[in-house]
Amino acid sequence: MSGLPPQPSEDAFELKPALRNAATIGLQAGIVGAFVSAVQNALGSHSRGAAGFLTRSGGTIGTFAAMGAAFAFTESAVANQRETNDALNGIAGGCAAGFLAGLRTRSIPVALGSCAVIGAAMGTFDYAGEIAGRSKEEKEEKRKKFFKPVSQPVHHASE
Repeated sequence: MSGLPPQPSEDAFELKPALRNAATIGLQAGIVGAFVSAVQNALGSHSRGAAGFLTRSGGTIGTFAAMGAAFAFTESAVANQRETNDALNGIAGGCAAGFLAGLRTRSIPVALGSCAVIGAAMGTFDYAGEIAGRSKEEKEEKRKKFFKPVSQPVHHASE
């Protein structure tokens, strides 16, 4: 025994701060929503001037912020509950965000469809990122497991 504390393995799960992630991502998404609202206000024809940024299209800001916060909170909470970091966490977060987007239309079928579409998109994105973010050795090992080994052709010398 060397007296050193055990080192956590690379695969060890670290809890995610769900509320902090939700607040941070919600604020960032709200800023994006403010930009989208400003563009909607600038391109729309109305008589409200700059106040239209909040009065006409201000709901966009809240929707973006709510979707970002719902995504981040759900993804972190699901990851903490399952104690894994994988694409299923992104699917759950995307579904929560999509459901909120669909609720804005006041239609449950649209909310469920948005849940499925955004959840699938985020799950695909997360899964692709898991593959791309690995080291060369891990990628090569996964490739060797998936593909059959190529046998070397046998050359017969005819002399």
